[in-house]
Amino acid sequence: MSIAVRNATTTWDGALASGKGTFGSTSSGALDGQEVTWVSRTEAPGGKTSPEELLAAAHSSCFSMALALTLGEHKITPTRLVVSAEVHLDPVDGVPTITTSNITVRGTVPGVDAAAFADLVDEAAKLCPVSRLFAGATISVDAQLEQ
Repeated sequence: MSIAVRNATTTWDGALASGKGTFGSTSSGALDGQEVTWVSRTEAPGGKTSPEELLAAAHSSCFSMALALTLGEHKITPTRLVVSAEVHLDPVDGVPTITTSNITVRGTVPGVDAAAFADLVDEAAKLCPVSRLFAGATISVDAQLEQ
C-alpha cells in the first residue's frame, strides 16, 4: 500500500514551440492554472514553470525532509536547513535528458561539527525517495554547517 499518492494533469494546446500547457486537477490545487511552455523550459521562465523547476522543488523539499528525519533519529534538532536543488536538462545523443541534480545544503545545527554533519547528510541522501528516483542521474551534494 502506498504511503502517498498525488496527481496532476497537464492540458497542452498547440505546437511545442508556440503552444502551452496548463496544470489542473492537482492533488493540492496549488499548481492548478500554472502554465508551462517550451520557451519557459529552455529560455526565460517569464513567470511560467518547467518540469525541471518542479523536479528541483521536489528534490530540495524531499532532501530537506530526509535530512530532518535523519537528524531526528540521532536526537538532533536543527535550527534551520536550507536545501537547494539545481536540475539540468542536457542534450544526450541529440535527445533532451535530465542528467543532473546538484543539491546544496546549508544547515544551522547546534552541537554538530562539520564532519558529523557531512556524515548525517550522506545518510540522509540514501533516504530521499526523489534521489532514488533520480538514480540514473548525477546527484551532487554540497553541504556546509553554518554557525
